Amino acid sequence: MKISFARLLGGDAAYKDVLEKSELSKTPTEDDIAFADNIVSGIEAHCQELDALINDYAKNWTAERLPKVDLVILRIAFYELLYSDNPSGAVINEAVALAKRYCDDKSYQYINGILGSYVRKEGKV
Repeated sequence: MKISFARLLGGDAAYKDVLEKSELSKTPTEDDIAFADNIVSGIEAHCQELDALINDYAKNWTAERLPKVDLVILRIAFYELLYSDNPSGAVINEAVALAKRYCDDKSYQYINGILGSYVRKEGKV
């Protein structure tokens, strides 16, 4: 998730540049990079669907009004919840960890709430 996060915020930068900015503790494998590419291309292909979900579950907020970092975290998490076999708890934990590190002090709380509401409502627990 961290590589995808850095890539989505970094635009079309080369992986080398994105990885330097991401402060990852180890160099990603080819599988890691392929996984990140899959997430980034999936988010780009399903962006409207992901933003509609964010709009549905973010009370009093819309995707357009969210800070960009928060929006990227939510898009990644919703994409993984919809299109991967990753456990929902792991997806939410990773999203919360990213939010605690890169967002405002309380962003992680509403990111956790938005994703938790979706998981409970859709029975993806």
